[in-house]
Amino acid sequence: MIIDDLVKELPPGRVITDPDQIGAYCNDEHSYVTPGQACAVVVARERDDVVAALRWASRNRVPVIPRGAGTGIVGGTAAVDGCLVISLAKMTAIRELSAEDELAVVEPGVINAELDRQARKLGLMYAPDPSSYETCTIGGNIATNAGGLRCVKYGVTRESVLGLEAVLADGSVLRTGRRTIKGVVGYDLTALLIGSEGTLGVVTEATLRLRPAPKQPPVTVAAEFPTIRQAAEAVWAIIRCAVGPSLLELMDRTTLVAMDEWRNIGLDPATGAMLLGQADGSDAQAAAAVMAQCCEAAGASVVAVSSDEAEAAQLLTVRRTAFNAIERLGACLIEDVCVPRSKLPEMFDAVTRIAEQYKVLVPTVAHAGDGNLHPVFVFDRSLPEIPAEVWAAADELFRAALALGGTLTGEHGVGTLKRHWLGEELGAETLAANLAIKRALDPLGILNPGKAI
Repeated sequence: MIIDDLVKELPPGRVITDPDQIGAYCNDEHSYVTPGQACAVVVARERDDVVAALRWASRNRVPVIPRGAGTGIVGGTAAVDGCLVISLAKMTAIRELSAEDELAVVEPGVINAELDRQARKLGLMYAPDPSSYETCTIGGNIATNAGGLRCVKYGVTRESVLGLEAVLADGSVLRTGRRTIKGVVGYDLTALLIGSEGTLGVVTEATLRLRPAPKQPPVTVAAEFPTIRQAAEAVWAIIRCAVGPSLLELMDRTTLVAMDEWRNIGLDPATGAMLLGQADGSDAQAAAAVMAQCCEAAGASVVAVSSDEAEAAQLLTVRRTAFNAIERLGACLIEDVCVPRSKLPEMFDAVTRIAEQYKVLVPTVAHAGDGNLHPVFVFDRSLPEIPAEVWAAADELFRAALALGGTLTGEHGVGTLKRHWLGEELGAETLAANLAIKRALDPLGILNPGKAI
């Protein structure tokens, strides 16, 4: 059998062939993508494991699914029948932390939060912080160009990646980028690989930009509004003031009610939305004061400003656990659209209208400072598949975002779920260019087939 050849080419214990064990590696956290059955799993511990696995897969024309921690929610790591899964979760070395050059060199299985913790010991930080930061890996973050709560100031993953090492479909090793902040030699292959969802190469090392950690605790602004539109208008007002918030997160009433029923947060019956903002740096107090003024001018019923770290942590816990509260309401299709920040009020209006039109519960949270909304379509958990009215509502929501100049996904990726709408955003010519790049780097089409493009 050809699997025997793979087992022989790798050190003992690297290849899993037991079907009962393989199943745990065949899907991500989205339970509504039905995975195929992989033929084997390679648990990589070093780059050469990935090289050997891809050479074997290329010779035998076996599809390959790269996988990190499996925290994605768009079916990006869903197996196809007969594929080989390459798990990078055991490649966890932080090879270098340089305080002098403010960079880190890491393997793809390093947990996002662990890198940040190690950087903090040097007075630095790793800026991207997705909601799953305690479990998601750097490799997965790179694959989807993940964002997080701090990206309004520090940018998404792309802004923190200086260079990559990746193994291509034929097993050859590609090195991109550099250790410097600037550099324009050659095409920007680093940016090309970021967000490619494992369809162009398998990342085995990343050189990442670190940033000075703020010396003082951030100042937090918490504001409650009668309506979600007023909260969205406050966000746009804050952006126009150019005070540089480090965080602007928005939760609608449905989300807050779910949280109150779960954790008893003392929700006021008149509160229709909550906005959490933070400012860090030497001008944090002044920036927070401006944010508070913007909230008041937009009609906030309550505005509180605090420098207390414990209080700030408690508020951010509410935001970070919002999806946990929502999941208690039923099965969830978690979506991720992004619009220009000036269009946030209109997009929230569209969410409200679509939810009412299709009679679907759609609690929504947002990285509002980026214009990135996460509407969650909730439906009966006993149903075997996503109901038609949910897909119809999601379809209209995607089209509304595109009509406002937005995008189908800000940070979750396309995966399996959103390929149907790619043509609507990219157009025929741009899609053809994407496919040409795919064919150039993966001529056999074995890398994560059926995903992203």
